Amino acid sequence: MVKSVDEMMLKKEGVAKNIVGEIVMASDPPMTIKKWRSLFKISQKALSRELGVTSSVISDYESGRRKSPGILFIRRYIEALISIDERMGGGIVRGFVHFNEGGSASSAIADIREFESGVEVERFCSAMGARILPGAVESKEKIYGYTIIDSVKAITELSFAELVKLYGVTTQRALIFTNITTGKGPMIAIKVTNLRPALMVLHNIPESEVSEVAKNIASLSGIPLAICNDVSIDGLVNRLKRLS
Repeated sequence: MVKSVDEMMLKKEGVAKNIVGEIVMASDPPMTIKKWRSLFKISQKALSRELGVTSSVISDYESGRRKSPGILFIRRYIEALISIDERMGGGIVRGFVHFNEGGSASSAIADIREFESGVEVERFCSAMGARILPGAVESKEKIYGYTIIDSVKAITELSFAELVKLYGVTTQRALIFTNITTGKGPMIAIKVTNLRPALMVLHNIPESEVSEVAKNIASLSGIPLAICNDVSIDGLVNRLKRLS
């Protein structure tokens, strides 16, 4: 037990170092700082209490109104997020550790990427040429990454643990499923993982052929559902690479 506790502590330290490194090397450190607080789903008020500063200090750093903090403050900032997450069950950090240890989920992933800062659902859909289906739920969540997935390979080749890896380092992302017929299979697979992405996109399928089951699962799960046609997978990747 002692060994496993020590190992988990080392893994948490590894997560913290990786996040600190990303912030320090980011082209827009304030936005990247804000991104990580959003990914941990922790309010400025809760974080300021943990750090012993006012909420305005956090807000000023995240907006760029103050000069970017030094590496020591950034480290304290990330350690505070991890500490709060740990008191709430540690689910966010465990997800990062699980993904980092597991690597890529085989050839089912056509492309996977994380963003330095959040992208609005509407802007993301516009960039890739997708549109939200009529009647789909609306979401004000930002997208912090995406995964393009071959649905047949994902459903037939991947285990439950490997399905979870499709999310990358955060569930606040768009999952784009290719090689589909009705969209029912991918939506059921996502429901099985009990995780909710910020957006689901079905590639190269007419609106009339989208399964009512897929629509219902998306609606009940609170997931915006979109379709993207008239573009190849390579074209899709190229469009999304232009997003910053």
